[in-house]
Amino acid sequence: MLRFERHHEPIAHPVLFLRRMLGSFVAAGAILLTSLLFGVVGYHATAGLGWLDSLLNASMILAGMGPVSPLDEPAAKLFASFYALYSGVVFVIASGIFVAPALHRLLHQLHLERDGADRDA
Repeated sequence: MLRFERHHEPIAHPVLFLRRMLGSFVAAGAILLTSLLFGVVGYHATAGLGWLDSLLNASMILAGMGPVSPLDEPAAKLFASFYALYSGVVFVIASGIFVAPALHRLLHQLHLERDGADRDA
């Protein structure tokens, strides 16, 4: 579990911050790669697409661009619908995981500045 410094603790050293950013990047990337794999297998199984076409369709849906190949089978259309909804949620989650350390650092810095101003008054 990732632990951030509390509001009364000093801001993290830049090396620790970069380590956190790298960890967030790896976690977000793992979520995206797992989701991509899920999409590739799903397109391959339900739409009967080849592996490369399945990868293309899953990548395009996961990136928010839309499908490339026409889907004729009802199972493929259902899978594509649910995968598109799933992909939207995954994109938001992965973005949040990636941005969390930077946002925490910014908010922590602003909190420290505000506390310092309160003490001077």
